[in-house]
Parts: sequence; structure tokens; C-alpha cells
Amino acid sequence: MEQRLSLVTLGVADISRARAFYEQLGWRGQEIEETVFFQAGSIGVVLWGRDKLADDSGVHGTSGDGFGGVALAHNVRSPAEVDAIVAAARNAGATITRPPGSTVYGGYAGCFTDPDGHVWEIAHNPGLPLDDDGAITIPDFGAGD
Repeated sequence: MEQRLSLVTLGVADISRARAFYEQLGWRGQEIEETVFFQAGSIGVVLWGRDKLADDSGVHGTSGDGFGGVALAHNVRSPAEVDAIVAAARNAGATITRPPGSTVYGGYAGCFTDPDGHVWEIAHNPGLPLDDDGAITIPDFGAGD
């Protein structure tokens, strides 16, 4: 298996509401057969009905609603960008779960949940530089040992 991620699919309660939320954050999506696709750098983010996603994944009825153990991260180039994005999310209807602030790794981050409870971390992490196109470069953490 190649070491890459192609799509992140978010199971949502209301496609129109979810699409409107992400479009208020500046994303542009296209709806195809009751799903909405967003290009997000080198991967795609898909919105699909929660029940349909659960059925398709073979997990319908196997767990309750709530935190699914997944957080999506969007890294940015400055603390000011963190503040601006978290504010835009709040204005779009997000619930701020961790206000922006300093992190233990020397960065700056905040977290929110979208209207369907998906957790997003918006982070400035000087230890994970971004390429010109926004791709993260994972450093060799063992270098220098």
C-alpha cells in the first residue's frame, strides 16, 4: 500500500447545511449524486450522508454518535491565520472546542467542530514547514540523534 491519503469522507446529517458551512469558510465544492466533493490541496474532502456512509462502510448501527476518534488538521503559515480561520468557522456556525493559543510543541493552534461534530484543528507548527502549495513536509525526527 502506498503511503498517501486520497480522500477524507465526512458523514454529515444534512448535505446542504454541511456544504454551506464549508463554503462559508471559502471552500468551493461540487455536488454529484448526493455527495459534495472539495479539492483540498493534494487530497479530496467528500461530504456524504452519515447513514449512507455508515451503510457503505459496513458500520451502520455499530456505535453511537459522537467523537469518532478522528481529527482533521489544517496547517497554516502564521498564528494570525489560525485566529482568522477559527473566527470564520465561529461565524459560519462552528463550535469552538479549543480557542487559539500556544501549543506544547512551540506552535499555535485552535480547534472547532463543524455542524456534524467533525473536529478540525487549525495549526501553525514551525516544526512542520509548508511547501508553496501548502503540502506539509514531515522532517526526519531522528536526525541529529
